[in-house]
Amino acid sequence: MNQQEMREKVLMAIQEVPLLSPSATRLLELSSQSDYDIDEVIETVKFDAALTARLLKVVNSVAYGLVHEVTSIERAVTYLGERVVASIALGESAKALFNKELKGYEGPKGELWAHDLRTAIAAREVARFCTTDLSSDLAFTAGILHAVGKAILTEFLEDTSHAMLGDIDSHDATDYLSGERARLGIDHTEAGYELACAWKLPVALQMAIRYHHAPAEAPAEHQALVYAVHLGCILAMMSGSQASDALQYHLDKQYTDYFDLKPEQIAMIVLEMNETFSTLQGALSEFKENSQ
Repeated sequence: MNQQEMREKVLMAIQEVPLLSPSATRLLELSSQSDYDIDEVIETVKFDAALTARLLKVVNSVAYGLVHEVTSIERAVTYLGERVVASIALGESAKALFNKELKGYEGPKGELWAHDLRTAIAAREVARFCTTDLSSDLAFTAGILHAVGKAILTEFLEDTSHAMLGDIDSHDATDYLSGERARLGIDHTEAGYELACAWKLPVALQMAIRYHHAPAEAPAEHQALVYAVHLGCILAMMSGSQASDALQYHLDKQYTDYFDLKPEQIAMIVLEMNETFSTLQGALSEFKENSQ
């Protein structure tokens, strides 16, 4: 099967992915805005009984260690923060995607969600050092979504990772993206972008997904966000990844055009990422165990 035929198969697979829930879609839309009201987040959650129950279980988990049980969604949203609420809604709405085994990347079940969560936390912290106006909440949400295309491509790339790494070592491929394109006529950033369009996600999130490995190619008005996710992704891979493509991409050092970051500040971002990841991952893991 040639590249064009494989590409068409991938695009058909994208069209078969279920739409996000209305509440997840609305929360992602709100988190991409700079002037939304937290009451809008609370109202959205209140109209989704299943999401309400999930958030209360997460916030009351042992990982958060609260002294008093949280029983109102207002307190849960306030404590967790809008970005975490949106990510939980997304993770539950698209659980089949985010928790699937990444056989094409030799990654275990849950690896995609773990990498995305690390990237989101790092991108949020990077955004705080932006020299232009950039929402840290938007950077977090973009980080959660940035690699969703891998969930689409994984079934088409099974048993190819060893060959792709060999191509990179021999310089027949410049990075993992070029290896994906050589085999499928499409890479995971484009596949994720096509899915984001099908889900009708905000344009800023679409651009972060499409260009997170090539931030200089993003439209100028979205480059600060894309660079935040780009750097967050690299830091997440450096801090732990079980997938075959870990650190098989190039760092675009032009991120310094948007972020005033010194080495010691990057080190602090990595520390914050790992500590916050442990808390969130612990809470969400406990919730999943309790909900089975």
